[in-house]
Amino acid sequence: MKKKKKKNNHKVLKLIALSILTIIFVLGSSYIIYIMAGRIKALKINSNILDQVKISESEIKESKKAKLILQLEELKKENNDIVGWIEIKDTNINFPVLQTDNNDYYLNHSYKKEYSEVGSIYLDKDVNLDTSSNYLVYGHRTKTKLMFEDLLKYANEDFYLSHKEIKFTTLKEVATYEILAVFYSEIYNKTDENVFRYYYFINALNEEEYNDFVNNAKKLSIYETGVTASYNDQLLTLSTCEYSKPNGRFVVVAKKVLSN
Repeated sequence: MKKKKKKNNHKVLKLIALSILTIIFVLGSSYIIYIMAGRIKALKINSNILDQVKISESEIKESKKAKLILQLEELKKENNDIVGWIEIKDTNINFPVLQTDNNDYYLNHSYKKEYSEVGSIYLDKDVNLDTSSNYLVYGHRTKTKLMFEDLLKYANEDFYLSHKEIKFTTLKEVATYEILAVFYSEIYNKTDENVFRYYYFINALNEEEYNDFVNNAKKLSIYETGVTASYNDQLLTLSTCEYSKPNGRFVVVAKKVLSN
């Protein structure tokens, strides 16, 4: 009798264990499907965005504006937070740039204001496109190669040598920026001393503060670009995550050299 009872108990335990494993498998599979569906949706939303914005030649002639600026104006009707467009040749970086009153929203929202794990490319909330010395721009790295994943290509000097320029377009101009520094950094603790917190520099209070930023960026650069900047040159800083250390960052700094 006792043996029979033990046998039954063993069967029950096996069934419970099997049920738990089945639940874990189902939940795990559902989560993977959910993640993959999110990534596919993100790819769909962020692919060929400009191709969906049709601008005729007559509109370009009539407005006397660049086609990309007219396309931005159309996109802005869909989302008023769109303030620009960033593009780097031979990369997947070809996205709208957004800005809102905080630096959290576009970490996980698309330019359509829908939830998205890849987020968007966005301008720091404190940047003023008319007056700020430095346009500080953030973007995730993603397994789908979206957002700023391809920024890491600049870790290779050979890539830099054939891709020295970044195009950043706003509603007022189509501008070309020349890269002056590429470096690894991190988000430092408040107690850390004698460190370069590049992410605090947006509005230079004076020429000395501006030059300090440029010189520190140049010192940290992983290779020499031969490019520097002078006070009042417009700066553009692109920042993304870098995983070799906690809170690591990979940063590219450039200066404006041409606009039309």
